[in-house]
Amino acid sequence: MSCNRSRILLAIVLTASTATASAQTAVASRTRPHVEFLASDRLEGRESGSPGERLAGDYLAAQLARIGAKPLPGHANMFLSFEFTAGTRDGGSAITIRRDGSTPQTLNGGAQVQALSFSDDAQVSAPVVFAGYGLVLPESQNFGYDSYAGLDVKDKIVLVLHYFPEDTDPKTKAALARYSDLRYKALAARQRGAKGLLVVTGPRSPNAGQALRMSFDTALSGSGIPAASVDGAAANALFAGAPTSLAAAQQELDSGNPHVAGFALPVTVDLTTKVFRERQTSRSVVAYLPASTPAPDFGKPWVIVGAHYDHLGRGTRGTSLANKDEAGRIHHGADDNASGTAGVLAIAEQVAKQPHRRNIVFALWSGEEIGLVGSNAFTAKPPFSIDQIAAYLNFDMVGRMQDNKLTVQATGTSPSWARILEQANIAAGFDLLLQGDPYQPTDVASFNQASIPSLTFFTGTHPDYHRPSDTADKINYEDLDRIAEFAVSITRRVGDLDQAPAFTKVEQTNTGPRAGLRLFTGTVPDYSTEVKGLLLSGVIGGGPADQAGLQKGDIIVEIAGQTIANVYDYTYALEVLKIGAPAKVIYLRAGQRRETTLTPGARK
Repeated sequence: MSCNRSRILLAIVLTASTATASAQTAVASRTRPHVEFLASDRLEGRESGSPGERLAGDYLAAQLARIGAKPLPGHANMFLSFEFTAGTRDGGSAITIRRDGSTPQTLNGGAQVQALSFSDDAQVSAPVVFAGYGLVLPESQNFGYDSYAGLDVKDKIVLVLHYFPEDTDPKTKAALARYSDLRYKALAARQRGAKGLLVVTGPRSPNAGQALRMSFDTALSGSGIPAASVDGAAANALFAGAPTSLAAAQQELDSGNPHVAGFALPVTVDLTTKVFRERQTSRSVVAYLPASTPAPDFGKPWVIVGAHYDHLGRGTRGTSLANKDEAGRIHHGADDNASGTAGVLAIAEQVAKQPHRRNIVFALWSGEEIGLVGSNAFTAKPPFSIDQIAAYLNFDMVGRMQDNKLTVQATGTSPSWARILEQANIAAGFDLLLQGDPYQPTDVASFNQASIPSLTFFTGTHPDYHRPSDTADKINYEDLDRIAEFAVSITRRVGDLDQAPAFTKVEQTNTGPRAGLRLFTGTVPDYSTEVKGLLLSGVIGGGPADQAGLQKGDIIVEIAGQTIANVYDYTYALEVLKIGAPAKVIYLRAGQRRETTLTPGARK
């Protein structure tokens, strides 16, 4: 360890000690000083890969070292690094407009041409077709609107307007808005054989004529089509010699009349798109307390207690729910998930003082907010054999308890959980809400897919979720401390069992946030791996995908005639599926193209 590194860690420990002393004067809480530090302005929202997240990681490692935890066997420190896509930027996109009898006109630079974040890198040349707003509503919406009706766009470059028709009734506007996402427009163009997509913000729209700024896109791969935004001047050049102007065409389309048709433009375009996807490195913090009294031939000697410590930074990566007045402010993430992180530190401090027969690992993940990347990296390449893990306990948003209610999810992953929770709750006295479903949008999903008995603890959502207003002063520290004490009891019970909890593969459930979806396929997408198609990190036991023979590691490339380039395409393709109607699925397994039939079910 360098001298500078030593000084940094010493400063962090001293900061923590000062915060701890101050907090104990105000309120006797094991968790409060940790939450207040992690959710402070100094850490700027702990976005994965940021200086604030790195400072948080150093703090966590120092706290674990203070209680006697050690790096995992074979590791020099407590940091497990992983790579992720941190952002995108244009790498030099351009268009050249060619018209009979005229000199070719080349446009480039971000003000004129900007690749969209999900674009493929490509060079294509083709005639141009104007397809209105580029909207296609599936039959399931019972509203006929297809911008491509009567248009032949095969092997053409399609020009479409940004947004959706504005001068229509609220019901129609809401239906159109739902399918106006640019990824959906790119999918619609690609499905119809287009070679490329251009998008313009029309003269009647907000930010008229401005090329779209390249926004962050968490997808690691493109959409299967080159796509770029052009400014108003470029669009007018494309419309030169057309039967009507862009402004007049948009005005007619804005009525919402589904019979307003697009038309071919008298130009050919050479389109070049280049997208640079920035790769960054982030770190999970993982340490363990070795078993103090191991039994001979003790099976599955590892128990993992975890929480994610990353959050949204200033909310620039698309998952912020900040209102207009809050945009760009620090998203403190006190409940999500400084609360769970502080809980794990409090558990570790107590466990360190007691004998335990299994090794207890304390894992603080980064990358959760961008798709469970840190915990997925751990289970994909575990530092010890994955089948040696007895159980995983997860804590995500446990700081806003109300009316003594504590939700425990993933209880269906082992028949042992009911009795263990009941016994531990005798002293804790919580009003427990038990949910069997392990397919939750948090790190517990990574361990369930690895067939590890798991639990995840949760105190509920609130209006401050993913907003800058999720601050440390709103945490219920007394109950957060009680949850940590409750978890210590559970951790000790699991750690001392002669036989590790048996894993149960949970079949389709109807609880949790997924219950509102009417159509159910039973697929669990992998958000962290760069592939063309939808990579499955697992399937729900007994669900339609499981019954169709799909497995973890399969890559879906087509469903119901819709080609799939990424998870976004898959989400949109679900709109064309019908409950009870068989759909052909084409997928890759170990590089071989296969076919099956999946029949979507209904959630009750």
